[in-house]
Amino acid sequence: MNNLTLLLPEVLVVILGFGILTIDFFIPKDRRWLLPYLAILALTGIFIFNLVFLWGKSDELYGGILRIDGYSLFFKSAFLILGAALIASSVDYVNKNLSNPGEYYSILIFTVLAMMLLSSSGELLTAYIAVETLSFGLYVLVAFDRYNIKSNEAGTKYIILGALSSAILLFGISQIYGLLGTTQFNEMAEVLRSNNSINPGLLIGFLFLIAGLGFKVASVPFHMWAPDVYEGAPTPITAHLAVGSKAAVFALIIRFFVTGMMPLMIDLQIILVIIAALTMTIGNLMALVQTNIKRLLAYSSIGHAGYLLLGLSALISVNQEGGIALAFISNTNLVVNGIILHTIAYGISNLAAFLSISIIYKKTGYENVEDLAGVSKASPFLSMVFAASVFSLAGLPIFAGFISKFYLFTAASVQGLIWLVAIAIFTSLMSLYYYLKVLKYMYIEKPETNKKINLSPTAITVLSILFIGMIFIGVYPSPLMDAIQHATDALTMLN
Repeated sequence: MNNLTLLLPEVLVVILGFGILTIDFFIPKDRRWLLPYLAILALTGIFIFNLVFLWGKSDELYGGILRIDGYSLFFKSAFLILGAALIASSVDYVNKNLSNPGEYYSILIFTVLAMMLLSSSGELLTAYIAVETLSFGLYVLVAFDRYNIKSNEAGTKYIILGALSSAILLFGISQIYGLLGTTQFNEMAEVLRSNNSINPGLLIGFLFLIAGLGFKVASVPFHMWAPDVYEGAPTPITAHLAVGSKAAVFALIIRFFVTGMMPLMIDLQIILVIIAALTMTIGNLMALVQTNIKRLLAYSSIGHAGYLLLGLSALISVNQEGGIALAFISNTNLVVNGIILHTIAYGISNLAAFLSISIIYKKTGYENVEDLAGVSKASPFLSMVFAASVFSLAGLPIFAGFISKFYLFTAASVQGLIWLVAIAIFTSLMSLYYYLKVLKYMYIEKPETNKKINLSPTAITVLSILFIGMIFIGVYPSPLMDAIQHATDALTMLN
């Protein structure tokens, strides 16, 4: 018998989404500014309820297609907080550009619901539906600025290429089901363990699956949509694409690989290694020549996807005989911890960077790197937060990005992928060039005007929280690592 009360957090998010949309129909126009704060308060309440209600519970629904455990609890909680942060980051944009904000906020809330379902998915078709629910919301949000040509172009490209990737993903799922007879992760692992050899058709199915998921996280060579979409989308939605959707898909990928694909990792590891190396290298190389700050951060985001793929490549260690090195299986937990930690650290840092850029664009109307000249004088606090965010993304000490990269790269080295870690370190050093180029304009170049950038109380609050988060995780990551270890233990004990 299914205990459907375990889905109460998701039900509350659905009610909130429809509630915000309904309130927008009836509330007077001069009161609509209350909607985002109501949504933030509600998401915070659901976050607290989620922690209290699901803490220590481990169960499955509908025969295992949804899993409620410490792993899903961790990511659901993270996505609820992220949703509140994205809504807070959007307040200035929405007040300036939209007359009916309820539509925007409700769609954003429904994407949070899809992200929560992705973290709980234990079966491929359920995961596919959650991915598409997330994608449909993002298609609309990317093109939400309908009078902006770039936004329309970004939405069109995203929909067309997204539909193609969904078809590839669905073909891979159908191929896997046809040959394995199941789409549940744990059952797939059992069938794969019982087979002495891998069917070529099955390998093709998994390759199509990797290609479809690779598009969702913008890994090379499936990254072609990211720069144009990131540039054309409203900046808060660009942050959602770079942080929220990527974290949600990686939450699915980690569960899928650890609980469903480990027996096939010997055959797939070389493919993942190649994709990781190309993604890290090309992402950072292309960022070097960008003049638009959103495109620069788009390629930076691609590079960080490569670091996370480095972690996936290191889930196992292959010995000289071509088998899984048993002595290193226990290090899988270490690797999963590193992937999750870097996902969180990258998310906080990137969100701070995009919120800073969103505020600068709102005040000045410029997005090019050279247009950031003199921002440090226009808003010292904003410049400090942006500088901290790019230092964290680059992996410099005392910031969250340093500790997450150190942990992840160490775990991959222990698994034997030292040469791939060397590429990751080199590309991280490469990223310092284009990050410092941006900071050079902000702090050294003289501005054409001495225009001040005034920050709203909401923006100051969110930027302060993100700044403290980057420093706190970088200096004292132990509380976060305890939570991550709890999530990883819940995941790996099922394997």
